[in-house]
Amino acid sequence: MKMTPSLTKKSIYILCTGGTIAMQKTSEGYAAKPGYMIEAMKKIPELNNQDMPHYTIEEYEQPIDSANMTPDDWEKIGSSILANYDKHDAFVVLHGTDTMAYTASALSFMFNHLNKPIILTGSQLPLFETRNDARENLINAMLIASHYAIPEVCIFFNNKLFRGNRSKKMDASSFSAFASPNFPALGKVGTDILIRKQLLQPLHDEKIFLQSLVKTVIISLKMFPGMSHDILAKILQAPLQAVVIETYGLGTATEDENFLKVIQSASDSGIIIVNCSQCATAKVKMSTYAAGNALKNAGVISGGDMTSEAALAKLFYLFSLKISLSEIKSRMQENLRGELTI
Repeated sequence: MKMTPSLTKKSIYILCTGGTIAMQKTSEGYAAKPGYMIEAMKKIPELNNQDMPHYTIEEYEQPIDSANMTPDDWEKIGSSILANYDKHDAFVVLHGTDTMAYTASALSFMFNHLNKPIILTGSQLPLFETRNDARENLINAMLIASHYAIPEVCIFFNNKLFRGNRSKKMDASSFSAFASPNFPALGKVGTDILIRKQLLQPLHDEKIFLQSLVKTVIISLKMFPGMSHDILAKILQAPLQAVVIETYGLGTATEDENFLKVIQSASDSGIIIVNCSQCATAKVKMSTYAAGNALKNAGVISGGDMTSEAALAKLFYLFSLKISLSEIKSRMQENLRGELTI
């Protein structure tokens, strides 16, 4: 379905947090240069085209390499957007690619009743390079954000628009860095811009608000053959509150008795264990194999087809609601923001 763009000149807020897109070359490799993007965007002639929106750009005085992102930074980004929410029609966040999927997932849960586009983008090569992907990603993200009613947190990269909490970084060097393995792209850019309106989350009438995150101890753990149950037992202890365990295939792991005892003990102690698959394209179905059923019987809950990034961000969000553990487990298995296929 082709979505009709708005013809009204819109205003967008651009937040440059850092990342490759805003870096310069140094003797030690690419590095952030404060204030660079503001000046660089003034020199892009296409941004003066009548089809482009009015924009306001804010750039962090101390740009963040996305490898250093924390939940505190997610909240800082969300607060900047919220402070400008009533002044602008849409929002573009320039962000490093390494943890972009985590930030996009987190923002999708933190914003309640979102009815304006928030699009994260960045690049594999900096804007200053003669050959780069930064310019096209930036221009297309701005166009989509300003011309289409998309009430979601998204990632735009290499001519595709993805739901943020369905996205994963798949490639460290290709311009096609991101994919949405278990959900179709929300939009594609070619000679036309195609937005799949039928896939979008609904618009909201309620007043938007941003859920603050409380400090929560969560880890992500990848299953591998021969994992030591003794080491696992030392990890799965208080103050740990939740773990996303990345299992094999449809959600299986070893049926070793000692391993399962550790998992059962952790679950009984109140640690929430969410099962996500190591496979990019997969949906956890623990009842399919005995090795999956063993985890289920030990208290592990299914992450379905959520990405591990989305599952982690969702846990941070749900613990911040200060609800019971049983309700957190229940809501982890509900589709809250389009992150999960039921």
